[in-house]
Amino acid sequence: MATKTAAQRREEARMEYDAFLRGCPTHQLLDRISDKWVCLVLAALSNGPMRYSDLSRKIAGVSPKMLTQTLRSLERDGLVARTVTPSVPVRVDYELTPLGASLSHMLTAVKDWAETHIEQVHEARERYDEESESA
Repeated sequence: MATKTAAQRREEARMEYDAFLRGCPTHQLLDRISDKWVCLVLAALSNGPMRYSDLSRKIAGVSPKMLTQTLRSLERDGLVARTVTPSVPVRVDYELTPLGASLSHMLTAVKDWAETHIEQVHEARERYDEESESA
């Protein structure tokens, strides 16, 4: 029996990925990138590197804990790079990696779609609620 290299095993597994299966790594990745904070962080960083404080001001409503968790998970997934510049005080910048930039285009488009179509969604909700009440 021929043994397979790790790269061969990964390639075989990649061909078997199915995001519809709960245990599939792509299912877990979709769960991560569909988070609203991930979408907003990547969209904010699509304009270039930002400091933590700039991100927290740009993304209204995000708590410091949630922003930190989101940035750490994005860094772990290889979507965001963190650069520490030794100074007083220490300067920390976040920027998209090439992988993160490729994803940010799509998520920024989703954000833009939401901003453009929110009124239509509100109208649809109102119609639905009125029809549900009368039924």
